[in-house]
Amino acid sequence: MRLTSLAMVAVVGMTLVTTTACGADSGKAGAKGSEAEVKAAVAERLGIKVEDIQPSPVPGLYQVVSGTEVGYVSADGRFYVDGDIFDMETRVNLTDRSRRDGRLAALAGVREEDAIVFAPQDVKYTITVFTAVDCGYCRRLHSEMAELNRLGVKVRYLMYPLGGPGTNSWQQAQAVWCSADRKDALTRAKLGEKITAKPCKDPVAAQYEIGREAGVSATPAIVTEGGDLIAGYLPAPRLVERLKMLAGQG
Repeated sequence: MRLTSLAMVAVVGMTLVTTTACGADSGKAGAKGSEAEVKAAVAERLGIKVEDIQPSPVPGLYQVVSGTEVGYVSADGRFYVDGDIFDMETRVNLTDRSRRDGRLAALAGVREEDAIVFAPQDVKYTITVFTAVDCGYCRRLHSEMAELNRLGVKVRYLMYPLGGPGTNSWQQAQAVWCSADRKDALTRAKLGEKITAKPCKDPVAAQYEIGREAGVSATPAIVTEGGDLIAGYLPAPRLVERLKMLAGQG
């Protein structure tokens, strides 16, 4: 579905490129109107958001971005490329730069009070972790929270029950959020304890959707301040090494 969706987006996107170029003499207002119309048509047709259609670093290819999904099409819309583009001189993954922008956009509206936060006094790194209470590797990561905090890592948890709405994992995520002490409830849930709490207005559905927009497919999914995605569990010392390396890359 991913390839088909982005290929369809790309074909419509080529209409945008052609229309904008041919309508240059009509003035900026006309070009903007064409862009808005095309993007609206794509969004309605595919049920997704199209944030960006622009020339790629490779001549003759256009980059189509929908959240964290990135694809490339030829100028005539005939050929579709599903994969990453690397600059072999700099060894930089140019495609993932676009994905990072998508992740940061998805997380932009998350406030501190929207997350369950475990923070040290001296914060060196901040990570946002999409977690599920019954995920084995999520539990291993959480078991090292004291060490992560000691190493200067601030952890912001967002709920992402992999089974989706109606599952026990989803209900436990809601119960954790509705508990008087969310940090304690989350810790107990990750130890296998069943959490009970009076229902409240919880953000689980909203956080689940943010995770989908950020390209999360498994937990734990760790997003850095720069928008890099670390998929899966790493022991605390190795995670800090990775964070240091990513921060150095800018």
